[in-house]
Amino acid sequence: MDAEIDIPKFVNCTRQLLSHEKTDNLNFTQLLDLLPSKILDDISLKVTLGNCMGLGERPYRPPWWGQLAWFVVFMTMLLVAVLGNTLVIWIVLAHRRMRTVTNCFLVNLAVADLLMATLNGAPNFVFLVTADWPFGAATCTASNFTANLTVSAGVFTLVAITVDRYVAIVKPLQHRLSRRVARSALLSVWAASALLALPSLLYSDTYRKKYINGEREICFIKWPDGSYPTSRTDYIYNLVFLGVTYVVPTAVMVWAYAQMSAALRGRAIGECTHHQMQVVRAKRKVVRMFVLVVVVFALCWLPYHAYFVLVYHHQALASAPFAQHIYLAFYWLAMANSMFNPLIYYWMNNKFRIYFQMVLCRCKSTSTEIPNDLKKQLELNKSLSVSRHTRDASIFSRA
Repeated sequence: MDAEIDIPKFVNCTRQLLSHEKTDNLNFTQLLDLLPSKILDDISLKVTLGNCMGLGERPYRPPWWGQLAWFVVFMTMLLVAVLGNTLVIWIVLAHRRMRTVTNCFLVNLAVADLLMATLNGAPNFVFLVTADWPFGAATCTASNFTANLTVSAGVFTLVAITVDRYVAIVKPLQHRLSRRVARSALLSVWAASALLALPSLLYSDTYRKKYINGEREICFIKWPDGSYPTSRTDYIYNLVFLGVTYVVPTAVMVWAYAQMSAALRGRAIGECTHHQMQVVRAKRKVVRMFVLVVVVFALCWLPYHAYFVLVYHHQALASAPFAQHIYLAFYWLAMANSMFNPLIYYWMNNKFRIYFQMVLCRCKSTSTEIPNDLKKQLELNKSLSVSRHTRDASIFSRA
């Protein structure tokens, strides 16, 4: 299409776009001066102009083998995340002796990870691979809100677990968290998370864009001053979200677990009974498990957060040849955090490992009988828990 045809078409499309204003007497140069400010105020005007002009081919459409590869990678991660977190919830809720305050926080973390995988991870994977949002505007709003809600809830739950462990290890003579206080803390976690995710609920939107070789619907957050990556409001919100859900919590948790590790090392000095050494070893195992959870969280989310900050300052990166695959890799790694947590519990917590093995044994066999070795381990753990509780009570009563 040559310039003699392009210019008249551009003028006609621009006048249709700004039909509510007096543009009949404006020449081509005056229209060019007027249009940018209008487009910056409303991204839908830019989309409408592009649809009228019929510019370009549909972007971000990887070949079928690329879509299949990403499908296998994402579906494997989502399946492990859903099954693992569902089992964690079942293990704690279905077994009375597993319903400790710390495990209640773990259930809350598993619920957040489960919602992240099902309500955000799955639909966003389709959107990122196909560059099309086929689920409608309501689902777009729900997905964006759920993403920020569950990320915040998961991080705040990790902080709550850290506080609980810090009080138990560094300040053992202080009053431990009761179940009622724990429930109040969890309600506060979800309330604060919903408040932080509120902009996603208010500003999520969709629009349909036409191309020469088809059309696609896009799910995005439409801020008053535009959208990512040109919106300054979006950039400021991402910085606040980064600080509240990553930088500050990670710094607090690193400091707290460093204090806990120092306290547990200090208790090994001097005369200790065999039982006291067992208690210290058990607490060290718990601390190591949660340290690994925090480290995995920090490593999984760092590339994702860094990507948004980097692209805002270097917007050409968003249209680079491999930008879609790089973002998919970062997004997969962030979503994979919800898959890694149940695997860490299985690896580093004996009680969770026994219950996981019970489920695996029942799935492999039509019989519902629990193997004898697992029964013995369950009884041994139960007797040790009762013994420790009795001894701890006697120690505190003498103190």
